[in-house]
Amino acid sequence: MSPTRAESLLIAELAAEAERYDDVISQIKTIATQFDARLTNDERNLLSIAYKNKTNTLRNSWRIVDTLEKMQASRTAPGTTTRQLTLIRQQRKKIERELANVCKDIVKLLEKQLLPAAKPGEERVFYSKMKGDYYRYLAEFAHEVEREWYADESLNAYKQAYRHAMSTLESVHPTRLGLALNFAVFYHDVRKSPERACHLAKSAFDDAVMSLDSESSDTTMAQTIRDSLQILQLLRDDLVLWSKEIQ
Repeated sequence: MSPTRAESLLIAELAAEAERYDDVISQIKTIATQFDARLTNDERNLLSIAYKNKTNTLRNSWRIVDTLEKMQASRTAPGTTTRQLTLIRQQRKKIERELANVCKDIVKLLEKQLLPAAKPGEERVFYSKMKGDYYRYLAEFAHEVEREWYADESLNAYKQAYRHAMSTLESVHPTRLGLALNFAVFYHDVRKSPERACHLAKSAFDDAVMSLDSESSDTTMAQTIRDSLQILQLLRDDLVLWSKEIQ
């Protein structure tokens, strides 16, 4: 017998506890395909965590190997290639292929199923932000023409998400703040513009702080405020670093 939706969710939760993220993704894809592409919050969060862990591991591996490759290249005579350097490059390219496959997989799922089924508001912002994030990851290690295309796709996704967030979510909403943080990182890391990154981050930070001041007596905002404080701290930390770069 095929598992029910509740059973698929249970298997996904067990897989997440065991850090078997491929199994998590498989179960949530089954739910989206066989039951409903409009995922519950629990299903959506499991999917997000699984892809985040997979890509974070690969991105960290890529950074390490890329650094080692540059160190080895600096020790090699110009115009020559050693066997060791060749092996390091092969490993970097292997990681790049794996990372690209994971990012393209979630982007395809978002574009074909999750975004078309998403409700206006927080859900659509969340998925559009994810799309921007994974195109950004692709742009981080792609080369030349591909890099520009991925960067443009990331920018378009972030812009759509941010416009929708501005019209549907409170400035202190964690999803809107998380979007602002990642969008600012895009401008800093991909577009190499700390000025635009600072402008976006400061605007989101100031709007949220003003909202906190005006809503401080509203008990219904308490949980939202707690969820947002960590993101506000990250925005502030990035603002400090990027402002020093500009100076």
